[in-house]
Amino acid sequence: IIVFLYGCVIGSFVNVCIYRIPQGEDVIKKSSHCMKCNHILRWYDLVPVISFLILKGKCRYCGTKLSPQYPVIEVLNGILYCLIFSHKGITVNSIIYCLFVSALLALSVIDFRTYEIPISINGFILILGILHVMLNSQKFWNYVLGFVSVSAGLWIIYCLTRGRGIGGGDLKLMAVSGLLLGWKENILAFFIACILGSVIHIVRMKIEKAGNVLAMGPYLAAGIFISLLWGEHFISWYLKMLGI
Repeated sequence: IIVFLYGCVIGSFVNVCIYRIPQGEDVIKKSSHCMKCNHILRWYDLVPVISFLILKGKCRYCGTKLSPQYPVIEVLNGILYCLIFSHKGITVNSIIYCLFVSALLALSVIDFRTYEIPISINGFILILGILHVMLNSQKFWNYVLGFVSVSAGLWIIYCLTRGRGIGGGDLKLMAVSGLLLGWKENILAFFIACILGSVIHIVRMKIEKAGNVLAMGPYLAAGIFISLLWGEHFISWYLKMLGI
């Protein structure tokens, strides 16, 4: 319960990042405010989920209908935190993974809307990755190889296609995620992301008439999360199936 509540609180900040980073606004110093009337919100307007329900999804000051994204992101972040702690245990690494997943959640929504992964979020994940490597120095080369295991190939594609084949943000994301996953799990994450992206986007093209260009960030984030929690099991199962 405590992990879930903390996850919801951090999820509230994730919402702030989702809205402000694309606008170039400060996510720390600037007070929370209504996106419509700009009225400064009080602490009782910002209680995760509960404030949204009490206010019936409307701004207290101007009555503007609020996006359901607010409680959805808060609850989802809380659920993801619970999954991480249940699989990884109560460790410092789990805290790093939680912050990592919050960053993935933020960049997923931003990339889906803008087709761009903010460099600030990739930079934050890089810091988490360096800290993770320092805390797990016995696997130093595993994580260093993870940094280049996918990104090296993507960099070649990026150069050959002059950025049309893969986005620079996607390339950087797979590089920094390797510092937290290791090379095997990072390759698996990219493989899962490609499958999810191809299948889901084809469905979206048929149903929603989506264009040919897709935001890869959400699928990369999903692949990374799956690989983070269950990557070792998938890899062990695959190697056993091959008789290795």
